[in-house]
Amino acid sequence: MKNMKIGLLTNTACCNSMLRPTISLFENHRRIDLKAIFAPEHGFSGALQDQVKSSDSFHRNRIKIHSLYGKKQIPEHEALRKVDAVIIDLIDIGTRYYTFTWSAMLMIREAAKIGKKVFILDRPNPLNGVTVQGPLIQSGYESFVGLYSIPIRHGMTIAELCTMFCRENDIRADIHVINATGWRRNNYADETHMTWTVPSPNMPHFSTALVYPGMCLLEGTNVSEGRGTTRPFETFGAPWVVPNQLTQALQKRSITGADFRPTYFIPTFNKYRGQLCGGVQIYVTNRRKFKPVLTGLEIIRTLIRLYPGKFQWRQPPYEFEKEKMPFDILVGNSWVRKAIENGRAVTAIQRRWLTALKNFKSLRKKYLIYSQS
Repeated sequence: MKNMKIGLLTNTACCNSMLRPTISLFENHRRIDLKAIFAPEHGFSGALQDQVKSSDSFHRNRIKIHSLYGKKQIPEHEALRKVDAVIIDLIDIGTRYYTFTWSAMLMIREAAKIGKKVFILDRPNPLNGVTVQGPLIQSGYESFVGLYSIPIRHGMTIAELCTMFCRENDIRADIHVINATGWRRNNYADETHMTWTVPSPNMPHFSTALVYPGMCLLEGTNVSEGRGTTRPFETFGAPWVVPNQLTQALQKRSITGADFRPTYFIPTFNKYRGQLCGGVQIYVTNRRKFKPVLTGLEIIRTLIRLYPGKFQWRQPPYEFEKEKMPFDILVGNSWVRKAIENGRAVTAIQRRWLTALKNFKSLRKKYLIYSQS
């Protein structure tokens, strides 16, 4: 990178092991000429709420910040032509619908078209790099929360994913990966030396990330996923939920590695802002046995059964998709929603995606960078 003109795709949550922001490291490097900043969802500051579109701006009135979540999600060639290479440093959450990986991949696709190098500063998958869960995306359900068909919980790093996407889709990108030295695939985030820095406003804790692959499915419903509280995705409910009733119903289900507590909350923004909601808080008691995707589906099934006149599926638009149901975009198909509506058991729903999941596990092996132990 010495003496190169650099574009940097990042946000302020990205730091090194000594908590020095990535932007500062490159901005103050004497042999690197930082020419442009590209910002994913939540903006360069990382402070904007979900689905809030951001505009281009300037960093300290000097370097232009190009928003990749707003009027455009694809970087403009005009901006890319002003740099020799793009560096990507983003914190992923190991879940398909976390949009940072897709911003990275769209950057790589456009850089490849005009012959620009891409350096990926890889980071550990906070949910470990072994566990893979959930359905893949059915053709026709690609979106900004899933551009390529991977499971909800994919068990890969951004560099591994982007390398796989390029090779499997004949994208001839000039990618250079800087490995996350010392990481082992079976490590969770709190088993590394890295401090948790909040990558987006509703991902405040590692415990949030643990439940996110399943609890984010509530975004596709009229049930609050806890946005506007201090425990987003760990707390959920609605004004019409009876906390003890829902808690007891969930405790009777075969949900491994988690327990539930009745609670009340008043969201300060998002669904039911300012209203008292009855709800439940989820606690992961054994993360290696916990299956977040199945848990999320079981919670939705239980809500439908207990509150058939109140529960509703969220309607579009959602994440730049104006026609398909938001839940379908999240889960990657329409058949899961229809199966839930028809009263199918979660175990029966899971069986339908197991073959595709097995094939994905086989495919991904050749793209894994890090060993398990």
